[in-house]
Amino acid sequence: MSTGKNRLTGKSRLDTHGRPLDPEDETDDDDVGEPPPPASREEVLEVLGQLDQDLVGLQTVKTRIRELAALLQIDQLRREAGLCAERPTLHMSFTGSPGTGKTTVALRMGQILHRLGYLQKGHLVAVTREDLVGEYVGHTAPKTHEAIKQAYGGVLFIDEAYYLHRPENERDYGTEAIEILLQAMENDRDKLVVVLAGYRDRMQPFFDANPGMGSRIAQHVHFSDFSVEELQEIARRMLKQQDYRFSEEAETAFAEYVERRAQRPRFSYGRSIRNALDRARMRQANRLFERGEDGLSRDELETLAEEDIRGSSLFDDPDESDDEATDSAGEESEAAEHSDGRPSQTTQS
Repeated sequence: MSTGKNRLTGKSRLDTHGRPLDPEDETDDDDVGEPPPPASREEVLEVLGQLDQDLVGLQTVKTRIRELAALLQIDQLRREAGLCAERPTLHMSFTGSPGTGKTTVALRMGQILHRLGYLQKGHLVAVTREDLVGEYVGHTAPKTHEAIKQAYGGVLFIDEAYYLHRPENERDYGTEAIEILLQAMENDRDKLVVVLAGYRDRMQPFFDANPGMGSRIAQHVHFSDFSVEELQEIARRMLKQQDYRFSEEAETAFAEYVERRAQRPRFSYGRSIRNALDRARMRQANRLFERGEDGLSRDELETLAEEDIRGSSLFDDPDESDDEATDSAGEESEAAEHSDGRPSQTTQS
């Protein structure tokens, strides 16, 4: 059965709609074909509107993406008018905390660049260090080249990119992966877009240590942390997608939960919110199951009650919460978030 995953690394490859790509549709050589004809202004606005719908907050990020889309479309019009319009450097750096929407925006950028005729496919290939760097001599180059090849025609998203550089280990092979990436970013810039992602304070030392990498990045976009109100809206959208909703009391309780949870270690914004809602749904299911199947109304089936939220041990013992163990995955990379091929949508991952 088709998995839509990278043949070598097992990482997911998502199409412009966030769906896993069928391996039978993959390109088996370096020729990714011609990009599609440029999209109309209305088609680009449709993608940008989807970005607004999928992501809560992040106004600065959305503004930068709109500006870039506008530049690319005007360049298309200049080219049609016979004016000079060189292809801009499109490689990017996304910085911010886990769960703030970096992967989702990278996916949407693939859509926009595909519709504007800059990328042949517009799909997303998400990787981390382990997908690029080998453990022995001669292992790194094939892994890195394969990841690049998988991304031809789309976006190569490298999360926690600074882990490629480990100066404390003279025998580390990450430098080899960086050199191959640099070559691809220069020579194959018409075939793919590379997005480097990670914490802001760690990305700058990485660029300082690898000036060739920094010089190839044209767009630096920072993803700010979400406020409690924005996290509440993210939760509402997640629930709506699954045909759930808060009761009025549950919504008040969840706001209190978010305020407490945000102060605890390993909080990862969108992903932590999703984890919390998953646990609340389980508590609701257990509560309804104990009542029996007969007589459950549609309203009861779709409503999360206050007790489903306050059932979290975070309310009982803030210092020793079982939520912490469950949310330990919040420290996982954004690329790993897509290891099962699920689209980001409103998870803001």
